[in-house]
Amino acid sequence: MDYFLTEEQQMIRDLARKIAVEKVVPVRAELDEKEEFSWEIMKVCADAGLFGVYLPEEYGGFGGGVFENCLAVEQLSWACIGISVSYAGSGLGAYPILMHGNDEQKRRYLPDIGTGKRLAAFGLTEANAGSDAGAIQTTATRDGDSYTLNGTKQWITNGGEAEIYSIIAMTDRSRGARGASAFIVEKGTPGFEFGKKEKKLGIRASATRELIFEDCRIPRENLIDREGMGFIITMKTFDKTRPGIGAQGVGLAQGALDAAIQYARERVQFERKIISFQAIQHMLADMATQIEAARALVYSVARFMDSNPRDFSKVSGMAKLFASDVAMKVTIDAVQIFGGYGYMREYPVEKMMRDAKILQIYEGTNQIQRNIIGQEIIKESAGRRKAGT
Repeated sequence: MDYFLTEEQQMIRDLARKIAVEKVVPVRAELDEKEEFSWEIMKVCADAGLFGVYLPEEYGGFGGGVFENCLAVEQLSWACIGISVSYAGSGLGAYPILMHGNDEQKRRYLPDIGTGKRLAAFGLTEANAGSDAGAIQTTATRDGDSYTLNGTKQWITNGGEAEIYSIIAMTDRSRGARGASAFIVEKGTPGFEFGKKEKKLGIRASATRELIFEDCRIPRENLIDREGMGFIITMKTFDKTRPGIGAQGVGLAQGALDAAIQYARERVQFERKIISFQAIQHMLADMATQIEAARALVYSVARFMDSNPRDFSKVSGMAKLFASDVAMKVTIDAVQIFGGYGYMREYPVEKMMRDAKILQIYEGTNQIQRNIIGQEIIKESAGRRKAGT
């Protein structure tokens, strides 16, 4: 379908696709096998200016928004979401600063993030605080003109590779979720260390590590916004980035469909190419239809978010939920079309199926997305009843 992209948007899409085809596809299997983070590909993305597509021009960015970011993420995900999440994870770490940081924080950190000179990461999840974001145990204790952080963050994308971290910690545990605050912590700060690199089912080309804070002292000016804003900053950050997870799902599913079509055109059984069998055609038709529906939703939501300063938690969750479910189904069907070959590591769809699962889990499980969507529906319904409509 024609989504009426501007020349600049087409340029972003085509540039990301070129990197995906020429730089990512040739090495994705090796990176997956070695569980290796690719600084080389991150540098290519940086040199192409992709890290700044969603940042304002005043900070050296392209001046785009959620939609432009989704275009780049989709194309990188077509080749490998281990690579695309390393790219997108930097945006996840940058959004708290972009949306809630003061002018000095933005000028200090965003230009380096936007040029890809330094990667960013977001630190929320802990061993006992996943979907229940309000259960975090990491603390930040005020001491004069500084804060001291203690605690451990778990499963942090870009952990150890990033140099700028947006960290959520409790400044007043008695207030529950309202006692959480957000801080900027730089790699190399005394008391800030990294745990082991996690071994994962999928997205093995991305780095996932623990962040360990032991009497880590940071200046007061590293507080984002004000104390008690951590939970709100977290929710607003995820609202901004969840369409990017949807874009990952669309790109990954498209890559799986393309591989399945190519294989079906080559594989011969019963003296016929299997693409001539109606059963295969029906599978491909369903896959293509689901992908296009997911793409239309993700694009529509991203454009809506860029043009409306309103609350968009519901539609943001919908984009993540639907597209990630589509990615899981499409990759499973792609493996089925490949048959026994699809189960072998030398063919790409085995990796794609493993990768797809994380999309239903990170940045809020799909069960949590359904909670968010349901709660927003209830609020809207109550509002309409109160207005008498």
